[in-house]
Amino acid sequence: MLQLFVTALSLLLWIPALISALKTGYEFSVLEGRSLTVPCHYEPQYASYVKYWCRGSMREFCTSLARTDDPRSTDPRVDKVSISDDQVHQVFTVTMNNLSAGDSGWYMCGIEIGGLWTADVVAYTNIKAIHGMSVVNSQLSAKEGSSVTAECDYSVRYRESEKKWCRSGDWSSCVVTDSEGRYEDTSVAISDDRTGTFTVTLKNLQLRDTGWYWCSAGQQLISVNVLVTPRPTTTTSPPTSSPFVTHLPPPKSIAKEPLRVQSHILQSLLVCSSLMLLVGLAILARKIWKLHRHNPVIRQFKEMKARLNENSLDVDHL
Repeated sequence: MLQLFVTALSLLLWIPALISALKTGYEFSVLEGRSLTVPCHYEPQYASYVKYWCRGSMREFCTSLARTDDPRSTDPRVDKVSISDDQVHQVFTVTMNNLSAGDSGWYMCGIEIGGLWTADVVAYTNIKAIHGMSVVNSQLSAKEGSSVTAECDYSVRYRESEKKWCRSGDWSSCVVTDSEGRYEDTSVAISDDRTGTFTVTLKNLQLRDTGWYWCSAGQQLISVNVLVTPRPTTTTSPPTSSPFVTHLPPPKSIAKEPLRVQSHILQSLLVCSSLMLLVGLAILARKIWKLHRHNPVIRQFKEMKARLNENSLDVDHL
């Protein structure tokens, strides 16, 4: 009965943790011999609290591996497990180095709250350190005549194994690294750094190189698809005259343009002057005519001349 009461009390203490805002990924997988960094996100009110990382699925039986208040677990380059807290972005990260299959299991991000009746804020994650292979990019594409590189990762137990590159379905096409982890010919180059990755570079690609291939380390295989696209064709054609092109006259000489403008101005002035002179002469002639018509002296002279003509006619009749 007492044991049942303790279990129930323990479950009650974990209720705040279940509804807390501490979050991380549910599961992480990594090749043996590699490193893994796990982010644990928390709410702003927990920025000043101590954070920790432990192994286990229950807080009471969780083995502490790193704490933010322990200066011995803050360097990921040296420590097997290290922890770092970024209070500005409300996330603390845990880095585990050189993982092996024995490191697989359940782990816990935790924020230490303290107090008898208050449980820590925690989040669980499952880590799997696996042996085998993976590839950075399983779908590669390049143009005809160019090169492309595949990156093949392998776990630590295959460090000394020979590495192969084969065309899928044709084992006779396999090329194998030598004792120094290298191979090269006119179409393929393999380089193994012996730290967990070997690269395969396909050179001078042809359209026939499109297809599936295998990266291989020991007995492990991982598939890679290569797609070779045709090189762009560049054709040059003689220029053709478009029916919509308007043929413009050649540009006029800039030096002769002012002389032509001046000639046009002079011609215009001469025409205007001639018209004005003609109009003036016409007006003057009209005035003279009116003056001549209404002048009394001239009129009397005409009357006398007419009388003389009449008298001369009468004398002739006599």
